[in-house]
Amino acid sequence: MRIALFSDIYKPHINGVVNHVGLLKEHFDRWGEQVYLFVPEQDKKTEDESNVIRLPSIPIADTGYHLTVRVDSRCRDILKRMDVIHVHHPFISGSFGLTFSRRYEIPLVFTSHTRYDLYVQQYLPLLPETLSDTALQAFFQRFSQRCSAIIAPSKSAATVMQTWGIQGRVAVIPNGIELGRFHRPEQEAKRQEFGIPQEAVVGVYVGRISQEKAVDRLLRIAAALKDEVPRLHLLLVGGGPSLEECRKLAGESGLEGRVTFTGPISYERIGAVLGLADFFVSASVSEVHPLTFIEAAAAGLPAIGIDSPGVADMIADEETGFLTENNDLSFGLRIMRIARDAEMRKKMGLAARQYSQRFSAHHNAREVLALYQTVQEE
Repeated sequence: MRIALFSDIYKPHINGVVNHVGLLKEHFDRWGEQVYLFVPEQDKKTEDESNVIRLPSIPIADTGYHLTVRVDSRCRDILKRMDVIHVHHPFISGSFGLTFSRRYEIPLVFTSHTRYDLYVQQYLPLLPETLSDTALQAFFQRFSQRCSAIIAPSKSAATVMQTWGIQGRVAVIPNGIELGRFHRPEQEAKRQEFGIPQEAVVGVYVGRISQEKAVDRLLRIAAALKDEVPRLHLLLVGGGPSLEECRKLAGESGLEGRVTFTGPISYERIGAVLGLADFFVSASVSEVHPLTFIEAAAAGLPAIGIDSPGVADMIADEETGFLTENNDLSFGLRIMRIARDAEMRKKMGLAARQYSQRFSAHHNAREVLALYQTVQEE
């Protein structure tokens, strides 16, 4: 099958969408499918794998995303021969995918990776909420009508998408990871490398350090617990626009020596870094299918997250971790409980690793390919 994938961001940047798209392409290539990946040109020196096409683009502030400005005749010649176009963002690359889908009468598939309703409120704060919600619904209603199928990575994500005005066929296909990379990391990491005391109980967060991920909230809760749980240490893995602001907040909150910011770390090292921790923790409610929770589970870590769409699909409450209410007291009490009970952490970690088996990248790619074949035949 001839497949065109579109994404607004790709390597060398690191995030869940980049990892997911890369794994899809890797599996399709392995199975002999003819797949092209169209992404913005971010660095002319970037060395890509085969059939990754960098499109001329301009950066969007310091977000790591780029605005694609044109598609040349070579790309158009490739696209007109495709059997399916699959977009992973709705606005920029999604508009290109939609254009060529209609022009060449090719089925269009869209995967929703993000709580766009929350992102609109975060990044357009001057826009009245009712107007932003109305605009979002109007956009997704039109966009979804032109898609042959829409992939929701979880049941709760599919439910949320209905509130955006999504119409048409929605297929629930959980994103996956390479489980073995986290069961048996190829690289090693030691606590001393990151200045973490050997006796510390480490809660790790992996992801973008940005406003919508609520890392600042996590720091404030840790500060409130520093006397109750003196061995608690936060390991915050990732970069982003709020990194320096969060470093400053940690210092002002009296968390010196109790928080480690790693900055960006290559995806190949994430499994080893997770191995330094005792549990995974995130205060974000902006997820639809957070791969970091799956990665942590595959590494044998119990998790603490807020009961919200996406996160609720990743944690079996009181079995593989804790789902908390969306308030600091509930969240803090669960951190305190798991940090104080090593036996509980061990038991939940084993259950989490078993739970992660359902989220393999191989299974995800097979289901996505089967969906392509279905929409092509319709």
